[in-house]
Amino acid sequence: MMALRKQTLLLLFLLCIYKFSGIECSTPVVLWHGMGDSCCFSFSLGALKKLIQTTLPGTYVYSIRLGNNEVEDVEHSYFGNVNEQISAVCERLSKDERLRNGYNAIGFSQGAQFLRAVIQRCPDPPVMNFISMGGQHQGVFGLPNCGIVGRKACSYMIRMIKYGAYLKFVQDKFIQATYWHDPFQEEEYRKKSTFISDINNELHINQTYKTNLQKLQSMVLVKFENDTIVWPRETEWFGFYTPGQATKIQNLEESDLYREDRLGLKILHESGKVHFLSVPGNHLQFEESWFVDNIIKVYLM
Repeated sequence: MMALRKQTLLLLFLLCIYKFSGIECSTPVVLWHGMGDSCCFSFSLGALKKLIQTTLPGTYVYSIRLGNNEVEDVEHSYFGNVNEQISAVCERLSKDERLRNGYNAIGFSQGAQFLRAVIQRCPDPPVMNFISMGGQHQGVFGLPNCGIVGRKACSYMIRMIKYGAYLKFVQDKFIQATYWHDPFQEEEYRKKSTFISDINNELHINQTYKTNLQKLQSMVLVKFENDTIVWPRETEWFGFYTPGQATKIQNLEESDLYREDRLGLKILHESGKVHFLSVPGNHLQFEESWFVDNIIKVYLM
């Protein structure tokens, strides 16, 4: 009987390697793209999905798409209600049988903070490792490079966010407004931000958020050293401008978020579960070899 069991395990291993079946060889991976991108563009997440599956044969990779096609997916990255989007994604992930035992989550740019919201709000199925590629975890105070939606629409969106970011209809309709963090209006930000303020426990402590985040095996924060897209780039490591101005940076450990441990990040950090990585280059610019060596082989295998 023991010999038969060993032979069966060996056969399953070989099937996994050569992809002769649907057997999952490693933990599934969920991807969420950033602003102006889509789940499946061959030059972005489509290529990364293939890279993961080439490095880890047989791995199930689910790339989140909102809408009926890639064009609608891009549009949803600018316009809509982000909390409704996150709820829809939570429901979809919970119904995917291939994720039932857990998955690794990789978020790109704004997709990183959206996946963190999934982790904090929807713990089933569980996330093992969370990788944030240039995520804006303390929000942003600037909105460059939105021209992909058209000059007129871009101009209108910037105007709405700059002058009325915390108006309810702006928060409900413009995705980037929900993580707009104005250091000159900290009180208004805490009270009226419908997303980033909430998931960072800025106004009230949601103990469920803290509890769910503690379940992670690791949180990997990747910052792009020469980022000209995200302002300030330190938000990719949970840093931000010191309140009341937009010049001096306050790192994670100097913030109230950390010192008061409002989100449980201090506990995660002290337990060795938070990892800070940096990459030379602009926003989301990295070599495939770097991604394989520093992300796939370290956190996905």
